[in-house]
Amino acid sequence: MLCLAENKKIVMVGIAGVGKTTLLSKIVEILKSNNKSVRVISYGTLMFDAAKENGLQDRDELRKLPVSQQQNIQKNVAEKIALENEQIIIIDTHAFISSPEGYYPGLPEHVLKILKPTNFVSVSAKPEEIYNRRMKDDTRNRDKITIENIKKELDVQSGMISACAVITGSPVKHILNGEGKIDEAAAKLIKAIGL
Repeated sequence: MLCLAENKKIVMVGIAGVGKTTLLSKIVEILKSNNKSVRVISYGTLMFDAAKENGLQDRDELRKLPVSQQQNIQKNVAEKIALENEQIIIIDTHAFISSPEGYYPGLPEHVLKILKPTNFVSVSAKPEEIYNRRMKDDTRNRDKITIENIKKELDVQSGMISACAVITGSPVKHILNGEGKIDEAAAKLIKAIGL
């Protein structure tokens, strides 16, 4: 039986191809089967919805906006998310955005102060698995990749999410989502967060 002492606002990050969406679906299934009130919020989807109001047509163009514009959209979306009051809120996002200006934090300090997360989860997988998953995904307009690029992205993600944990004082759990091991990854995450 799962127990929950307090409301949770969990920020889950993962680079494209780690299996974060599949893992999220599994976690929600488990939590709901244990009568937990849970809501998953896609930060990127909310940002794209806000950007569409200003004429943006392609979600993958978000990261090419000037950083100042990205910051404004991030802030507005964080303020909307902060109003949510489900028992468990899982914010699906990225630790960084690869922009023309460099790696921009997906969770800068001003956003963290608004969101007030209780936990961070950093999802990863072996670089070769990530590469293969990305090569099969034709639903997005992604940059060309190599195994070395993926290793760099994993390193940047680790650094960014560690900084978030330091800024907020909230714990971070690193989850390896290996091929065919979704149940194991979900169980580790749920146990680590105390759900």
